[in-house]
Amino acid sequence: MSIRAATLALALAAAPVGAQEMTPETGPEEPREEEGPNLMEEGARLFFRGLMSELDPALRELEGMARELEPELRDFAREMGPALTDMLERVEDWNDYHPPEMLPNGDIILRRKQPLEEPAPDAEEPSGPVDL
Repeated sequence: MSIRAATLALALAAAPVGAQEMTPETGPEEPREEEGPNLMEEGARLFFRGLMSELDPALRELEGMARELEPELRDFAREMGPALTDMLERVEDWNDYHPPEMLPNGDIILRRKQPLEEPAPDAEEPSGPVDL
């Protein structure tokens, strides 16, 4: 079960099932107490109840996995956080790069799809100190 599906199910379960009807003269029509839920409301309620009963074990398992991984994720963030922050500041557009590659020595590299163009040497750069 993916996180997206679980989030969607929870969001839909929290949303109101029925909508109030509007009349031009009186504004929103108050729900009538004597009618009770209609078939659509009851069907939606049963659907979401069944969906939640199906998702409950998966969500409990996900919660347990998160508790197990928490120490490792904290260590990773503490050790790699500064390097990742530096890399995010340097990369302007991730679409300019191929997926990361791991070299035989364990290094991970990011290759650009199109190499940066070197600026054309229009004027000679001074080789010594410049007097202003």
